[in-house]
This record gives sequence, structure tokens and C-alpha cells, in this order.
Amino acid sequence: MNWLEWLTPWEFSPTLIVTFVICGVLFWRGSRVHAVQKSRQWLFWIGFIALYLNLHTLVDYYSERMFFIHRIQHLFLHHLLPLLIMLSYPGQVMRAGLPLAWRRRWRDFLCTPTGLRVKNTFTHPVLVPFLFVFFVLVWLLPIPQFYSMIDWRLYRFMNWSVVISGLMYWNLILDRRPAPPARMRPWGRVVSPLITMAPQIVVGAYITFATQDLYPIFDLCGRAIPSFDALKDQAVGGLVMWVAAGLVETFGIAYALATVVRLSAKGRLQSDLVQRLGLSTQKTTLSS
Repeated sequence: MNWLEWLTPWEFSPTLIVTFVICGVLFWRGSRVHAVQKSRQWLFWIGFIALYLNLHTLVDYYSERMFFIHRIQHLFLHHLLPLLIMLSYPGQVMRAGLPLAWRRRWRDFLCTPTGLRVKNTFTHPVLVPFLFVFFVLVWLLPIPQFYSMIDWRLYRFMNWSVVISGLMYWNLILDRRPAPPARMRPWGRVVSPLITMAPQIVVGAYITFATQDLYPIFDLCGRAIPSFDALKDQAVGGLVMWVAAGLVETFGIAYALATVVRLSAKGRLQSDLVQRLGLSTQKTTLSS
């Protein structure tokens, strides 16, 4: 099989292609407006192209027939590639790629009550980490896993749910600003990956050491690598979730801790605390 055959979509999706073309064009146009560092551009394009390759090639064929390949695919879709993309800080760049009239409409929309609710929901410091963990664990339950492998619509929803929740989560953790304007406090960004990592490590260890076939759907579909029996397949897949995913989130902890150190060195953590205390005192005075 040559590399062109590998790029053939297992299940063709016009919606996915249109989405990727629009996002790619917006970032390209925005990078011509803003002076975007080459390192940021490389991070975006590497993560962006690899995201497409994991969603719309023969990777899907093998992911549906080997549990450990399925876990590697979700490691990329949920952890690593959203991390790379959000390290490029693409939001402002892609917004700059919009036509001027659309940018004004988007700005005005975000000032409306509906726009504020949408923005606050997608950046909620509790809801977003919960969804990040939920969408990686719920698809590991045997029943959702079974039906997601036999229904292409549910399979696509599964993949997109882990991608979107990953982008939302790393958007919070990689924020380099104090809070406010950031939605999650700096120390919260350090602690959050520790909390989200814990249940994933527990579930990964359980799958690794399981003594029964938890996912018979892969035998029903026909394993792509016959030399891997069910228990070996599960053990490797559990290790991917247990160790590799944990390493990615450890990077998030280190990055967030570096942000805390940088903000503290500039005195911005202390000034934010003083500002909060001042506002609290002012509200108390007004209420009394």
C-alpha cells in the first residue's frame, strides 16, 4: 500500500473538508495581517494537518479494528494535537482572517447576553475540565464503545467530541494571562491537569490489567493485526492512556507552572489579588 492509499478517507465527509478548508484559510489570512512568529505557525500547521490525517484517512479503518490504535488515535485527537494547535494561540489570528464586516458582527455578538453566555460556557473553568474528562471516559464504557464502532454517525460524534473538548481545555490551561481577564486562575491551571489526569490513569491501569475481553467489538469487526489477541490489545491500549496521556498532561502542568512563575516575577499575581480585594471591599462599603 502506497502513501496515497493511506490518505484515502475510510468514510468520506464533505463537512469535515469544508471545515478544515475554512479554518486553514482563516489562519493563513490572519497570519498575513498579524506578525505571527514562525514557531507559532509551525505549531498550528503541524497540529492542524495531523488532526486531519487522524480524522479523515485510513487511520479510521485500523482504529475500528484494533483497540490500541483506537487509543493512540484518541491520544492525538484529545490530548496532543489540540495542545499543539492551542500553543499557536490561533484565536486572534483566525479572527483577523475574517472580513472586516464579519469581525464587527462577531464583536457585537459577543457583547450581547447570548454571546456572553456562549463565551462563558465554552470557557467555564469547571465545565470545560469536566467535559475534557467525560468525553474521553464515556467512550471507554463497553456499551458506548460498541455502538460507536458500528454506527458511523456516532463514531464521528465520538471523534469530534474529544477534539472539541480538547481544544476547549487547552485553551484554558495554556492561557498566559492573569485572571481576570483569563477565565481560570493561574494556580487553577496548574492543579486542573492533576485532577483530570487522575481518573484517566485509574481507568488506563484497569484496562491494562483486565483479565477479560472488555471490548469484543474489535473481534467482531476483525482485528487488523491477528497476532494481537484481545488481552494484549487491551494492555497496550491501556498503557497508551495511562502513560502517554499522562505525559501530555504533565507538560500542561509544567507550562501552567511556568506561567505562574512569570506572572509572579512581574508582580501581576499580587496585583490581581489586590484588585480583587479592593473590589470586594468596595462592594461591601456600597452595600452597607
